[in-house]
Amino acid sequence: MNERIRIGGVPEHFNLPWRLALQTGAFDTLGVEVSFADYPGGTGAMAQALADDELDLALMLTEGAVFDVLSGGDNRLVKVYVDSPLTWGIHVAGAGDIDSVANMPGRSVAISRHGSGSHLIAIVDALERGFDVRAMNFVVVDNLDGARTALAEGSADVFLWEKHMTQPLVDSGEFRRIGEREVPWPAFVASAREEVARDRADLLRRILSLVQAAANELRCRADAAELIAERYGIAVTDATAWLARVRWSDSFARPDAALGRVLEALHAQGAIPEPTVALDRIWRSLRAPGESR
Repeated sequence: MNERIRIGGVPEHFNLPWRLALQTGAFDTLGVEVSFADYPGGTGAMAQALADDELDLALMLTEGAVFDVLSGGDNRLVKVYVDSPLTWGIHVAGAGDIDSVANMPGRSVAISRHGSGSHLIAIVDALERGFDVRAMNFVVVDNLDGARTALAEGSADVFLWEKHMTQPLVDSGEFRRIGEREVPWPAFVASAREEVARDRADLLRRILSLVQAAANELRCRADAAELIAERYGIAVTDATAWLARVRWSDSFARPDAALGRVLEALHAQGAIPEPTVALDRIWRSLRAPGESR
């Protein structure tokens, strides 16, 4: 078994199907070694890992993956991974003086890195609320732990992150959630280096199909919520609520309408010069012969 495919993703419950597939040896029949690495720094860190040839495929926030390609990344989106939208919590320090989103303008915003989901969605949220994005001040904190330190020390005031992963911090009083932002597109996509998407399309399709089967099995487990709660440090009730909403996609079709909404949002925030982009520049199909787009 000499061939290897290197996968990266955030260390969150969305990627538990990968861990379970590896644990059960689901990939053994493919004759390839599949490895999975956690990237607490999120989409920006994975984009860099793809560029540095440290990963072959990354499970990235949809908006970040699109921005990565349009910023010159030699990658292509190949599949919607999580079709349900991501809900971002808007957080401040538990003991801080910000008591509502109306008090956010002029405050510093913690982001994992420039071009990351926490950066882009903070701008999307500000635009939706009519705030002046030109006045926004961003503080790079690398990851969730960095944000905890920044909010506690006062070097940043606001932080947007997936609400279920921050729920324990809200429950403990370390963070307060003053608002939420649900984005109108699929939460995660699989983005592959161009040469991998081109030369190993069939292998990628089989790997991603096995992960979808693992996701279906997870959903059918009677102890799924308990397993998620134990592995990711969240309450069983929160894990149950999350499972009821999350949808791992079984389709390899290109989501044209959703990609269009991402492009419009990226253009509105000034990240890309034009809202209209040929989708073939972003997406490379892994479709089987005869399958519709």
